[in-house]
Amino acid sequence: MDHKTKGRVPALPYQRLAALGIDLPPAPPPIANFVTHVQEGNILYLSGQGPREVDGHLHAGKVGADVDVESAYEHARLTGINLLAVMHDALGDLGRVKRIVKLLGMVNAVPDFADHPQVINGCSDLMIDVFGEAGQHARSAVGFGSLPGNITVEIEAIVSLHD
Repeated sequence: MDHKTKGRVPALPYQRLAALGIDLPPAPPPIANFVTHVQEGNILYLSGQGPREVDGHLHAGKVGADVDVESAYEHARLTGINLLAVMHDALGDLGRVKRIVKLLGMVNAVPDFADHPQVINGCSDLMIDVFGEAGQHARSAVGFGSLPGNITVEIEAIVSLHD
């Protein structure tokens, strides 16, 4: 899908999801002592999510050793779907999203891995596909020596909401 949305009337997020063939799964539960989201005023803070399939399977491994960039990109996209599921659960309607403000993407990578941005693009591209121009965001994409459960990626988000 073209990521340049200027001049087009954006479709509702659910119509865009349907066009992408995505059915939102239930929001994944927290894996420790935290909540999946906190809303403060018109800002929604989403806790980190990982590449969890609907059946509970988590994609694990070191990117740059066990997992290639293309697979890790898909894992970041799946993580984005899980973030959308949490947004939907928190808000009841993705139409309340005014803008994806910021993503922090963490990649479980070998020390000499250098393609963190290409991996986290899996989530960033999805946010733009779903929200159009409002999906364009600030972002950090960084490498970590390990992540919980040895998952390949973890991504958290900050979202602004319509009044």
